[in-house]
Amino acid sequence: MLTRELERLENLLDPWREFDRINSDLFEMMSPARCEFPPVNMWKNDEKAMVTVEIPGVEPEGVEIEVTGDTLTFRFERKPEELKEGETYTRKERWYGQFSRSIELPFNVQADKVVAKFSKGILYMELPRAEAEKPKKISVKVE
Repeated sequence: MLTRELERLENLLDPWREFDRINSDLFEMMSPARCEFPPVNMWKNDEKAMVTVEIPGVEPEGVEIEVTGDTLTFRFERKPEELKEGETYTRKERWYGQFSRSIELPFNVQADKVVAKFSKGILYMELPRAEAEKPKKISVKVE
């Protein structure tokens, strides 16, 4: 208890140390492990769902996509730029490494009919709704 109070008092005397601590905490909260990365948009109609994913700097051949029931999972790796001898980063904000994300779809899809395209750093996926899940019109008979 006394140690904690001394640390608090020490931080009051050294505001830069407290600033660094807060900044570090915020950066950790914003890291891909803590937030949803990469960003995804999804919309649907009665026939299909559409999903777009922002993944600039990724080679399309390295993207893996899986659909199981109503869950879409994609994986990819983004590699850092290679620096030349004598170069060092002065700012490094882009995330690199292996990433994976699973999202719940609004319905089951026909996995064998999913279409995926890649253009200008955006992955576009068209996910057709499973036939068994499409709305069926039922006519009412009059007696």
